[in-house]
Amino acid sequence: MNRGEGAAVEPVKPVMITPRRLAQVVSILIALLVIGAGVLAPQLPEMGAGALLFSTRRDSGRPMPEACIERQFTGANGPLAGWRCDTPTVPARGTIIYLHGIADDRGSAYGVVTRFLPLGFDVVAYDSRAHGRSSGDQCTYGYFEKDDLRRVIAQIGGDPIVLIGHSLGAAVALQTAAVEPRVRAVVAASTFSDLRSIATERAPFVFSQGMIDAAFAIAEQRAHFVVDDVSPVRAAASLHAPVFLIHGANDRETPPVHSERVLKALPGAKRLLIVPGASHNDVLWHDAVWAEIKQWIAAHTLVAS
Repeated sequence: MNRGEGAAVEPVKPVMITPRRLAQVVSILIALLVIGAGVLAPQLPEMGAGALLFSTRRDSGRPMPEACIERQFTGANGPLAGWRCDTPTVPARGTIIYLHGIADDRGSAYGVVTRFLPLGFDVVAYDSRAHGRSSGDQCTYGYFEKDDLRRVIAQIGGDPIVLIGHSLGAAVALQTAAVEPRVRAVVAASTFSDLRSIATERAPFVFSQGMIDAAFAIAEQRAHFVVDDVSPVRAAASLHAPVFLIHGANDRETPPVHSERVLKALPGAKRLLIVPGASHNDVLWHDAVWAEIKQWIAAHTLVAS
């Protein structure tokens, strides 16, 4: 029968699921998961190693600030694509090197450039190895990246050198500052304390501890590095430059306890700012946080803002 406009519509009867039927459905889903896990189990360590070493390349497409020029730096194992941005202040008060996070690129340095060039600081930013337009296809979270950064510092000169890093970049900054005396201050946002801990915490629930350990072993063999040597918290113990740690209170990817561990290990001047309401990737989106960073850098590089 055709129903005209305004005709009554029969109510739809709800589908009733009995407890017995629900139990059957749950049992089937669990069985499928177990079977799937059994099929995938031998492949999971290989997949885990690949996920650890090979980040997603990203070209943000952000325009280069007008004060900058394209600059190619020589890394420890190949060229690194970057920007060099010179302040109009002569002489410059120092050089800030910005280090981006995982799967990001130098484009996220745009705000650092616009904030610090007027304050008299030159700014350098580059795509980390295996990121953006730089060479390499394996990320080692600071093991080799600190050698890249030391070479960049040698190529740019400038004093004092201040490192500002986010996430992966924060971890690289901390590990480099522990072995590079030319670094005079570090701002580290959303750092992890050590690679083994954070990778284990982020591993999918289907990974057993044995699978995680096997994934680490495969990654070490492929990239020729040592997972346990990637440790900002261990580096912190021998780091004497002032360090400003920043972490989002709501960071679920890398909980604030990671920065708290690093803070405890630092022997020199240090500060930890926990940003209310901030998560992992938006902790540096707040003007109030940048005001704190500017004041801290000014106080620890003996310049006035």
